Amino acid sequence: MKRSRYTDSQIMDALKRVEAGIAVPDLCRELGISSATFYKWRAKYGGMDTSMMARMKELEEENRRLKKMYAEERMKAEIVAEALAKKW
Repeated sequence: MKRSRYTDSQIMDALKRVEAGIAVPDLCRELGISSATFYKWRAKYGGMDTSMMARMKELEEENRRLKKMYAEERMKAEIVAEALAKKW
């Protein structure tokens, strides 16, 4: 997964600055991001604080690992089923 070049606190700071009254295009120009990136951040992290962001990222990572484990176990089960289906 690609890492963001902005930390959680920087993203939260950007969101709070816009809430305080800074125009989105001005903030985007200052940070060197596109307005689409800003609106993605707002959709994903709006209303959160830094600790909630960190917890959400931990849960996303755990979910990714669990999906990978499930896929591996499913593949093993299919291989076993194929082997048992063959007649010796």
